[in-house]
Amino acid sequence: MSTEESRHVYRLHSTLELPLEDLRDHIDDATFPEGVTDVEITRRNNTLILKAVAEDQSVSKYTPTAQLKASVTENRVYEEDPDERRQKSFSWDEEEEEEIESELVEFAAFKGDRETVLQNSLLQYQMFLVLCGIAEAAEKGTLTAISEHDGDLEATRIVDGEPRPADIEVVEGPRDHGSGQGGVNWRDNKFITD
Repeated sequence: MSTEESRHVYRLHSTLELPLEDLRDHIDDATFPEGVTDVEITRRNNTLILKAVAEDQSVSKYTPTAQLKASVTENRVYEEDPDERRQKSFSWDEEEEEEIESELVEFAAFKGDRETVLQNSLLQYQMFLVLCGIAEAAEKGTLTAISEHDGDLEATRIVDGEPRPADIEVVEGPRDHGSGQGGVNWRDNKFITD
């Protein structure tokens, strides 16, 4: 795991959402990064955990490897968009409105910042690459991140399944303008008497 030291994820924000069935299919067919032999999917109530299985056999089974965390929600998916249908037909045209075909579908939502979505440090960068693969498979949501690979910072931005150009911009933060000098000097206050 010598390469682990040179790979980090510093910032990450995700709003990814995809059907649970599509996620399982993606993980079943995925080629994992070096150091990861498999990704175990565990569901606890409405939480989904994707945990890295280390290639290195010397890693203790008690050492927590990196994991991705998602919430599971049920959404109704319509065959035809109800808003489009309303725009096409007027209420006086149809006496009885036909019911639109729909079904309840479970979605995995990887939403939040780094600590919420990507947890534990062992194989963290590799699981970040797995998350990037999931982002490209997702039709909805955005993944933005700043990571480091071999001493270079990399910006990642994937929007609605499509990688987009991204830059890292270094900006000057708020300055500490002479701290302690902007307050009230109580020693020389003419309203306080001995």
